[in-house]
Amino acid sequence: MTSASNDPQAQTLPKTYDPAAVEDRIYAAWEEGGYFQPRPDAPREPYTIVIPPPNVTDRLHLGHALNNALQDILIRWRRMQGHKTLWLPGTDHAGIATQAVVERRMFEEDGKTRHDVGREGLVQRIWAWRKRSGDLILEQLKRIGSSCDWSRTRFTLDEVCARAVRTVFYRMFADGLIYRGLRLVNWDTHLQTAVADDEVYHETVQGSLWHIKYPVKDAPGEFVTVATTRPETMLGDTAVAVHPDDERYQHLIGKAVVLPLLDRELPVIADGLLVDPAFGSGCVKVTPAHDPNDYEVGLRHSLEMINILTPDGTINANGGPYEGLDRFDARKKVVADLDAQGLLQSIEDYQTEIGHSDRSKTPIEPYLSDQWFVRMGDLAERAMEAVRDGRVTFHPDRYASTYLDWLGQKRDWCISRQLWWGHRIPIWRGSTEHDLLDAEKAAGAEAGALWQQEVDGARVSVRIATDGDDLFAYVCVPDGHPEAEARLEEAGFAQDVDVLDTWFSSALWPFSTLGWPDDEAGDVGTFYPTDVLVTAREIITLWVARMVMMGLYNMGEVPFADVYIHAMIQDGEGRPMKKSLGNGVDPLDVVHTHGADALRFTVAWMTTETQDVRMPVETDAETGRNTSPKFDQGRNFCNKVWNAVRFALMNLEDAEGAAFDAGALRLEDRWILSRTERIARKVTEELEAFHFQASLMAVYDFFWHDVCDWYLEAIKPRMEDPSERPNAQRVLAFVLDRALRLMHPYVPFITEAAWEALNATVTDRSLPGLAEAPASERIIVAAWPEANDALLNEEAEQAFGERQEIIDGVRRAKAESGQSASRVAAWFPEPAGREDLIEATFRDYAHLAGVTDVNVGEALPEGTVVASAYVACLGENAYVPMPEEQVEEERRRVDREIEEKRSQLQRAEAKLANENFITKAPEEVVDRERDRVREAKAALDALEKRRAELG
Repeated sequence: MTSASNDPQAQTLPKTYDPAAVEDRIYAAWEEGGYFQPRPDAPREPYTIVIPPPNVTDRLHLGHALNNALQDILIRWRRMQGHKTLWLPGTDHAGIATQAVVERRMFEEDGKTRHDVGREGLVQRIWAWRKRSGDLILEQLKRIGSSCDWSRTRFTLDEVCARAVRTVFYRMFADGLIYRGLRLVNWDTHLQTAVADDEVYHETVQGSLWHIKYPVKDAPGEFVTVATTRPETMLGDTAVAVHPDDERYQHLIGKAVVLPLLDRELPVIADGLLVDPAFGSGCVKVTPAHDPNDYEVGLRHSLEMINILTPDGTINANGGPYEGLDRFDARKKVVADLDAQGLLQSIEDYQTEIGHSDRSKTPIEPYLSDQWFVRMGDLAERAMEAVRDGRVTFHPDRYASTYLDWLGQKRDWCISRQLWWGHRIPIWRGSTEHDLLDAEKAAGAEAGALWQQEVDGARVSVRIATDGDDLFAYVCVPDGHPEAEARLEEAGFAQDVDVLDTWFSSALWPFSTLGWPDDEAGDVGTFYPTDVLVTAREIITLWVARMVMMGLYNMGEVPFADVYIHAMIQDGEGRPMKKSLGNGVDPLDVVHTHGADALRFTVAWMTTETQDVRMPVETDAETGRNTSPKFDQGRNFCNKVWNAVRFALMNLEDAEGAAFDAGALRLEDRWILSRTERIARKVTEELEAFHFQASLMAVYDFFWHDVCDWYLEAIKPRMEDPSERPNAQRVLAFVLDRALRLMHPYVPFITEAAWEALNATVTDRSLPGLAEAPASERIIVAAWPEANDALLNEEAEQAFGERQEIIDGVRRAKAESGQSASRVAAWFPEPAGREDLIEATFRDYAHLAGVTDVNVGEALPEGTVVASAYVACLGENAYVPMPEEQVEEERRRVDREIEEKRSQLQRAEAKLANENFITKAPEEVVDRERDRVREAKAALDALEKRRAELG
């Protein structure tokens, strides 16, 4: 291991900060030192975060940068506090997304589909692709300083996670929580798989609304009119619904209409939940197999459910003469045939919201399909109770309602996907009459019967189901029993071809990644439950709720105590950052141009309690890539830190072993030490509450203003005085040490580089008898500042604060007089009994105000033109005489402003003199004009007074 103290690059700081020269070297040192791994000798309890696993197909974007920067801030802070920290990284196999990527590449490169290469061939290709591409996004996360324990990196399809998935699935199946059923699902016809509600987005599409006449049976010439945006779905109609109180259709309830084109009789039913009698004709076609609302109607009225689609979106045999047509081609033909038969009443332009698959970007079809489901009732209730009783807390708390509202629906979770990449469902289907099954239990079993039995040493779970009139058995095999699986297949049982929803394995992430169920005494026992989850609002339902549900079911404890939901970054126009919009910013481009710390600083600064934050996007003139001026603030802060540390180190070169006398501390020393203590408490308090921006602003203001603008400037004369220099050096070293510790979680690279140089300059930075500064070779494991009441000094803060007000007053008066950079005389003709304070201020800190002479209690010479600024602690003004040339310039400026204000006043008064305006304009508009008159008069009075002073 290369010691920081022996590394020549760590001895001194170059004149300018170059992130590229620092970041790779520092990160390598952290990894080589093993600092990211939990410290076995850590004095405090474990603190654990599991990374929201990015998809293996992902590349780093700003959302990832924000999410992981916040996690790293928390883990670095807790590591410095002495916790046994673990930030566990990993990636998600992302079933649909990954299979789609590889299938597309395979077709583009080889002209083959998955059906050409078969299941095993496709899966092999996907594993090969993953091996080539690797976990690229994890490598990219290292570029922004993520301090994960990479030795524990997990993948949702690796052996550890796969064992957990099999174990949980078996338990849930054996407990009767997993079942197979015919249900309406969101169907992606392009990928030919079910997708979750939360994986569907809606777009407004310009289409048509077709009004179709359905003949009433045995009533020649009588029709009911229905309207639809998808006329092809009429092929699956099984009823027409009307409102039970609609007098127009009372005579039809219980009768039938004839389905056009297919001549199928449809009952007319009364349903007050579906039908609004005031909308359209008051008649609604009911297609239970292809519309979620109609599906519920079908259940309420026991209607037949007719599926008219094949998995690829073409019409099946239930569509009669339209069989084999793509659904959109069928739409055109259905409309044409209706028109030819005189049954198309009208067509109107119509905008409608169409669901699209987030994966394939193609329209979703509601589709009746056999799928595997998890019963959500009791599981959801237990997860809801965990939030209600405070075991899980959302930050900001408004997001708890999203969680509770979704779980409150208790809709069963569709967990099967018609894919080949993923965790294959461990269910085998076969005959109930096979001698593998317990003969006694199978003999009299009815549908729904469930039991456990032995098969080749495996304790399998058996459930009886029906297919029409025939019974068959589902057999679930626990993990680790390939002999039982082989025995079942030899006996004619076939494994289910579907895979599990990716979110099923992701729901187990907080404990599967720790080695459960095999390591309950090791990592699981140490690091579960985890402490906090940092994520975005769009996966509260997809992931957060399910992790709580699965944690309680499998572990008996919630998986984390806190959930922090961060804002979403939008562009300057409020649009989401998307590749299709060309408005995204690549974080690695920012790392290249500004440095990783500038990136981290900026996204943390933007992390407020709001739902979304905006980042204006512009093109970088040098690179031609998207960037944002917001990152300049982060870079400017890093440059400020670098320059301030360099200056401090130059004044600390002989500070090692310097004497310290706590009784000889000057006012500015006592003030900065108190401010240091107060800010350390503030930063800690804000981080405890997950107030990232507030905590960063506190340390930013402290370092930029208190340390750089005031303390460093205040002690400059003392650094030239051998008798004053030692105490000033010791306090400066301590304050710099504390400031670097407080800044480290946010800007880790620059603080580690500065820490190296500080260690090489002065090793002991404690203040004997007053405050400790525990030594550490690396700041990443340096101790976080602990509360020290001895440093707090309200009297010093008030006293120095008053001196700051006086100095600031003189500075503002100088600026108004055009003499900011000049040394001038200052006047306090009416000191209000604070003469001693004013004289003490300029005796000790005249160099901070830039004054040559201070006149206290003396009247200004007659005819002197001055600039002034109010000083609150005096209740009076500070005055600075203006040079003649500046007086003339000030006269011209004031004259211009007087003219502008007079014009504004005349316009506002003219409006108010207009009777039509007074009587016709809204009251708030009139009041606004009256306010403008008052404001203009007050401003004009002040300007005219100032003009009189200028002569």
